[in-house]
Amino acid sequence: MSGPGVSPEGQRNARPGGEATVGVNVPPGGGGPRRRRRKRDEPEFRSYYDQPILNKVDWEAPDVAGYLFVGGLAGASGAIGAAAHRSGRRRLSRVAKLAAAGGTYASLIMLIHDLGRPARFLNMLRVFKVTSPMSVGSWLLSGLGATATVAATADLSGRGRRLGAVTTAAAGVLGPPVATYTAALVSDTAVPAWHDGHRTMPFVFASSALASAAGLGLVAAPVEESGALLPLAVGAGLGEVALTHVLEHETGDVVRETFEQGVPGKYLKAAEVVTTGGALLAATARGSRLRSALAGAALIAGSALTRFGIFHAGVASTQDPKYVVVPQRERRQ
Repeated sequence: MSGPGVSPEGQRNARPGGEATVGVNVPPGGGGPRRRRRKRDEPEFRSYYDQPILNKVDWEAPDVAGYLFVGGLAGASGAIGAAAHRSGRRRLSRVAKLAAAGGTYASLIMLIHDLGRPARFLNMLRVFKVTSPMSVGSWLLSGLGATATVAATADLSGRGRRLGAVTTAAAGVLGPPVATYTAALVSDTAVPAWHDGHRTMPFVFASSALASAAGLGLVAAPVEESGALLPLAVGAGLGEVALTHVLEHETGDVVRETFEQGVPGKYLKAAEVVTTGGALLAATARGSRLRSALAGAALIAGSALTRFGIFHAGVASTQDPKYVVVPQRERRQ
């Protein structure tokens, strides 16, 4: 008697109630039982024709990963600029306003370059869809760019001080959402490393943005004004390192591999060392221009490494079916 097989009319010679073999790729034309090539108690997760379950992330690393970093820096700088303006720290306020305006335009350039055509970005401004992180983020980014530009221009020219004060305050209000909306943007996807960490991702992005913006203030502003940023730099830097570890554990034992291995692991390990070093330098930098500048540079670099590491972890988590299958099975249990 011939074994079970599949004909145009359906399955033949099959035992009623039989179950299909899950996780094993059967080549076209093949039939009958197949032995799984795996170690004992270690399932081999494969998909049909060895195709990935999820499509590979189309976003490019220099553009989108850089956009995640620079956008966070610009948003946090808007908030710092408003606080410095209010407290009378004019040179620190000017640095932060310029960073908010310049970072916004750099973010727009990266985003438009990834989209391919400027018209695609403009089309996102045709409507405001509160359920779409990309739509909300486009409006927030545009608003921050406009207000930060007017605020920086008024500061540099010395004219329109009242308008400058109003737009500085507006940039301070728009800055925090700009710094964190990208966390919702990446978490609102099927990418396992991003989606599974959606609870902690906004806090990681917020602390990373604050660390980078405070670091820029330590680098570019005089110590008599930037000294107020030292506690913020220490707290944000150490918070970024701690929250990144929380994010990794939140994704589960399997998906956490994407944060610890390969290119993402190298980025995140370097980020931990550099950011921790920058925070410790900032803790001892009061009154020292050199240590303040070194601490600030380390915090900026660490923030960038964190964003690139998280970005590449997301890309890696779409390339192996187990990062999709195992978390789904665990959630069903």
